[in-house]
Amino acid sequence: MSTSTEQSADLTAATTLLRFATAGSVDDGKSTLVGRLLHDSKSVLADQLEAVEHASRSRGQEAPDLALLTDGLRAEREQGITIDVAYRYFATPRRRFILADTPGHVQYTRNMVTGASTAELAVVLVDARNGVVEQTRRHAAVAALLRVPHVVLAVNKMDLVDYAEPAFAAIAEEFTTYASELGVPEITAIPISALAGDNVVEPSANMDWYGGPTVLEHLETVPVSHDLTACHARFPVQYVIRPQTAEHPDYRGYAGQIAAGAFRVGEEVTVLPSGKTSTITAIDALGEAVDIAWAPQSVTIRLADDIDISRGDLLAPAGDAPATSQDVEATVCHVADRPLAVGQRVLLKHTTRTVKAIVKEIPSRLTLDDLSQHPDPGQLVANDIGRVVVRTAEPLALDAYADSRRTGSFLLIDPADGTTLAAGMAGESFATAKAVAVADDEEGWDF
Repeated sequence: MSTSTEQSADLTAATTLLRFATAGSVDDGKSTLVGRLLHDSKSVLADQLEAVEHASRSRGQEAPDLALLTDGLRAEREQGITIDVAYRYFATPRRRFILADTPGHVQYTRNMVTGASTAELAVVLVDARNGVVEQTRRHAAVAALLRVPHVVLAVNKMDLVDYAEPAFAAIAEEFTTYASELGVPEITAIPISALAGDNVVEPSANMDWYGGPTVLEHLETVPVSHDLTACHARFPVQYVIRPQTAEHPDYRGYAGQIAAGAFRVGEEVTVLPSGKTSTITAIDALGEAVDIAWAPQSVTIRLADDIDISRGDLLAPAGDAPATSQDVEATVCHVADRPLAVGQRVLLKHTTRTVKAIVKEIPSRLTLDDLSQHPDPGQLVANDIGRVVVRTAEPLALDAYADSRRTGSFLLIDPADGTTLAAGMAGESFATAKAVAVADDEEGWDF
C-alpha cells in the first residue's frame, strides 16, 4: 500500500493541468490518435463508445473508428477529416488534460493557430510513409511563433513501414533540425501506430529498439508551469464600476482579469496609455477585500486618485510599465480568405482595447521550405506567415510576445464586417531569429 506521503504526492500531481494541441497533415491520423488516447486511458463513457461502434458498423467497418470520438461535425464524419478545432477534456490519476484536436488541411491552418494559442505542448503527427511535408513545416512554424514550449513529433503509421527504425530516425532527424532552427526549445520524437495502439498508451512490442516514453507517459510527466505571477504584472481594464448609490456614493472601481503578475494594495501603478500614476487603495475579489491578487483572477481595483480611466486602459507597476507606441512591429498568421495588403485600414484588438489602424508595411513573408524571408511581398494571403508594421490611431502598450503571450498578442480585424484577418505576435518572430535571405529571382517562392 502507498504511504500517506505518496498518496498526497499522487493527489497533487493529479491536480496539474496540461493544455495541448494536435496537428499534422491530412490523413496523418490525428483524430485516431486522440481517440486512442481517450479509449486506452479509459476516458470514454460507455454510451460514447457504443455510439462510435454503431456509426462504424453503419459504415461497414468491423472495428470501431476511434477518430469519431473527436470528429463531431457531420461533414467531418462524412469526409473522414477534421474541419474545426475539437476540444476534449480527460484525466488520468497523474494529470488533467485539455486537448485541442486541430485540422490538417492547409485551408484550416487558421484553426491550428486557435488551438495552439493557449497550449503548453503541441503534438505534430507525421505519416511514416510520407515524412516531413510542407504542412508539417507550417505547423512547426506556427508552434514556434506561438512560443509553445514543448513539441512532440509523433511518427504515426509505423505499422505500414514494418516498424523500421531507420524510417523513424530519418524523419526525427529532419524534423528536429527544422524545428530547432525555428527556436523550439524541446522536441521529443515518438514512433507510434495510433490505429494499432503502439506507444500511445501502452509500450509497443513491435519496436523494441525504442526505449523512450509512450505518448501518454510523456504527456503525464512533461514539466509545465502556470505561474503567471512571475511575469510582468498587467491589468487590462474591462469595465468601470460606479454604483453611485447611498451605500457607495463615491465608489469607483476598475474591473477586469489580471493578465499576468500580481498586484498588491499600496502598490504604485501607471495607467496606460495616459502615463498617469496612482496607488492601489483596495482590491475586491469575489465581493471581499484582499491585500493581493494574481493572474488569472478577475478583480476590481480601486485607486487613490480620480483618473480618467476607461475600458482598454492598462494598469502596470510604476517601475515596470511597458512602453507605448503607435507603430506595432509584429509577425502575423493570416487567417482570412481575403488578402491583407499594404495601405489597408483595419482594427487592432489588443486585450480589452480596440483601435483603428493602417497596415504601413509588409516587410517579408516566411518561406517554409528553408525558413528564409521573401522581401516585400505586398500582401499576405490565407495561411501566410509574415512580418508587418501597423500604425495605430492611438498609442498601445504591448509587451513582446516572447515575454507575455497574453499582452504580446493581438488581432487584426476587418472594420467593415468584423472578420478576423490575422493573429499577431509583437516583437521578434522566433526564439532564434534566422537571417533574412533575399532571392536572386522569383523561383521557389511559395505564393
